[in-house]
Order: sequence, then structure tokens, then C-alpha cells
Amino acid sequence: MLKSKRALGFTLVELMIVVAIIGILAATAIPSYRRFQLRAKTTEAKVNLGSIRAAELTYAAEYGDFVASPASPLTFSGSQAQTFVDTGNPGQNFASLGWEPEGKVYFQYQVASTGDAFSAAARADIDGDGTPQIWGYVQPSTAGAIVAIPFGCTGIYNSATSTRDLVQSTGPCQASHGQSVF
Repeated sequence: MLKSKRALGFTLVELMIVVAIIGILAATAIPSYRRFQLRAKTTEAKVNLGSIRAAELTYAAEYGDFVASPASPLTFSGSQAQTFVDTGNPGQNFASLGWEPEGKVYFQYQVASTGDAFSAAARADIDGDGTPQIWGYVQPSTAGAIVAIPFGCTGIYNSATSTRDLVQSTGPCQASHGQSVF
């Protein structure tokens, strides 16, 4: 009588197929994960610019004008988060607005003001390609005057019209900002 052989393990071919499938899944998942990470880091700028806007409007409602704040932290860190350090003098800084981001930041923030109008911007190189992305917000005066946006931003990009004409809205300073690697 012949005894039948029972399979007690996996064959080499089966193991190679499993390894190949895992490799394919990893090759597709890792780039997607990186894109989601970069989008999440960019969200920091949008949220913080919204908070700066709210702090400026609250300050102006109480004291009658907006506050300019120098670039803080002193440099932007690239793809590594850093501790936020307010670099302005008292009365001319983010602390006078009552604003400070929670935890470490990837972006550098600055506010320009003429008293009755302000603009704020955030700058970082989160993808590490050597080209910073800049996000901004513009609050015109009641007469419609606009303050120059910090970090050389020439306007907030409007994707609907492909121009840099947005006011009272947070957005990228160029169409490519925040989109180059995503």
C-alpha cells in the first residue's frame, strides 16, 4: 500500500508569490502615504492662517487697528518641524495678538499691516525640494486697500479664474504651491 504525502508547509513558489504581492502593495502604498503626509503638513498653514486672521480681527475690534508681526520662527525648517519662537518686540508680535501655534511647526509665519488692513503668510519647504511653498491671507481695508503679502507673495491664487486675486480667503500664492509633489 502506498502512503500519500501530506503537505506540511508552503512551497518555495508559494512563498515567492506572497513576497511579490507584498512588494507590489508596498510600492503603491508608500507614495500615497507620503502624499497624505505632505497634505497634512500643508493643512497646518491653512489652520494657523485662519487662527491668525481670527486673532487679528479680534484685536482690531478691541483696539481699532491690526498688528504687524515679523517672521516667526526666524527661519523655516524645511521638512522637519521646529519649535515656534515669536521674534517680534512686545506690541509688535504674535503674543500681542494672543496667538501661538500648538506644538512644533513646519511653517514660518508673518503679518504685514497698515493699521486698517493686514495680510498674513506662511512659508515652508515641507517636501524638501528647495522651493518653499507660500500660503497667504489678505484682509483689505474698508476702502479696499491691500497690504503687500509677506515673503514676496504677489497675491492669493484663485483656481476658478487662474489669477491671484483672492481676498479674505486663505490660499496658495501660486498655483504650484502645495501641489508640486501631491
